[in-house]
Amino acid sequence: MFNKILIANRGEIALRVIRTCKEMGIATVAVYSTADKEAAHVVFADEAVCIGPASGKESYLNIPSIMAAAEVTGTDAIHPGYGFLAENPDFSQVCEDMSIKFIGPSPDMIKNMGDKAIAKTTMKNCGVPVVPGSDGAVETIEEATKIANEIGYPVILKASAGGGGKGMRIVWKEEEVENAFLTASNEASVGFDNPELYLEKFIEAPRHIEIQLMGDQFGNVYSYGERDCSIQRRHQKLIEEAPSPVISEEVRVKMSEAAILGAKSVNYEGAGTIEFLVDKDQNFYFIEMNTRIQVEHPVTEMVNNVDLIKQQILVAAGEKVQDLPGKIKGHSFEFRINAEDPNFNFRPSPGRIEYLHFPGGFGVRIDSHIYNDYVIPPYYDSLIAKLIVWGVDRDHAIKRAKRAFDEFTIEGIKTTIPFHQKVLNNKYFLNGDYDTNSIDKLIDD
Repeated sequence: MFNKILIANRGEIALRVIRTCKEMGIATVAVYSTADKEAAHVVFADEAVCIGPASGKESYLNIPSIMAAAEVTGTDAIHPGYGFLAENPDFSQVCEDMSIKFIGPSPDMIKNMGDKAIAKTTMKNCGVPVVPGSDGAVETIEEATKIANEIGYPVILKASAGGGGKGMRIVWKEEEVENAFLTASNEASVGFDNPELYLEKFIEAPRHIEIQLMGDQFGNVYSYGERDCSIQRRHQKLIEEAPSPVISEEVRVKMSEAAILGAKSVNYEGAGTIEFLVDKDQNFYFIEMNTRIQVEHPVTEMVNNVDLIKQQILVAAGEKVQDLPGKIKGHSFEFRINAEDPNFNFRPSPGRIEYLHFPGGFGVRIDSHIYNDYVIPPYYDSLIAKLIVWGVDRDHAIKRAKRAFDEFTIEGIKTTIPFHQKVLNNKYFLNGDYDTNSIDKLIDD
C-alpha cells in the first residue's frame, strides 16, 4: 500500500480523496494555487505545496510544478480527481516515467478511450451497441455530408477529443452540414487542441445512462450499476440518480454486461464509466468512456454502500477490488450546488460566503469544501457543493431531498439551490418523465 498520496486537484474532490486516505492510514499532500491558499483541502492535508498562481493553466494544469511537489514530498502515488489532468495521458506517462503511481488507467488507455472516435470503434468491434455514424474521424465536409445522407437526419457532429458540449453541433438537414462542420471543428481546435470531429445519428429525447465500473490488475471488471444523468443544461449534468427510474431490469442487466465487455476488451484498470444514450424504446448506444472517477460517483456509493475512492486506491496498489457489487439497495440523488444565479441564465456568482448551514440527518450527505467566510474564487468551475440523499425508494429519497434543501442555507452569493427546489416539486420530475432536453419543462411553473 502507498505511504503518501498527492492529490492533483482542488475543491470538494480533493477533500473527498483526503478523507479516504486518512481512513486508510495514508499520508496526504495537497497542492494549491495562490487563490486557494485558505482552501479546506490545504488545511486538512498532512502537507501542502503551492504550485503556482490563480490561473488553472499555471497551477492545476502545470505538470512540472505538480511533479516537483510530488518529488520534494516523497510522494509514491498521485490521485488526479476529476477534471484538470485526470484524463491527460501525458500526465499519466510522466508519473510512470518518475516511478510514481498514477491512480488511474495507463497513458495509452486514457488516450484511446479519450478519443471518442477510437473509443467508439473499439466498442463496436467487441460487440457493444454504438450509435450509427462514422467509423472514426470525419476528415472533410463532403465526407460528413455523405455519411449524414446515408444514415439520415438529424445527425450530430462531435469533437473527437471533446466533452462538456464543446465542439458539438446538431444538423437537421443537408444545407446545415458545412456551417456546422466548420463551427464545431473550430471549437474543437480551440478547446481541445484537436480539430477532429466524428459524426453519428442524433438520438432525439434520449436518457443519459452510465455504468460505474471498477477494474483491477487481475483482469476483473465489476459493475456497480447505472446512474441516470439526464437532467442537464447545455450538456452539463445538474442532477443524477441511481438507479434510473425508467430502465427495466432486463435492460439494466444488458447494459452492465455490455459495459463490462467493453472495459475488459481494453484490459481496463481503475474506476471508469461507460456512458450510453437510451432511446424511448430502451435501445441503448455507447457514446463514450470516462477514464476517471466522476462528479456523480456518490449516488453509486450510496446505493452500493461502497467507497469507490478506496477501491481506486486498492486497485492502483495492486490489490483486488474488496467491496464487490451486490444488490442495489434503495435510491439516491445527487444535486450539484453551483455558485450560479439560476434567475439570470445561471450566471457565475463568485464571492464571500456570509452565512452557511449544511443540512444533516440520516441519509443526507454533503460533499463540499466551502465554509463560513470562504471566498469562492472566479477562476475555476462553479461547483461548490453536492447534496446527496438516500431513501428506501425514489419517493422517500425525494421527500428527504426536499427536507434537506429546507435546511440548506448559503448567503452572500447566488446558488442553484432554488433551481433544485423547483425541480423537486415539478410533476415531470416526480414521475421520472424527463430526458436530456427537458430542462425547460422541469423548471416551468
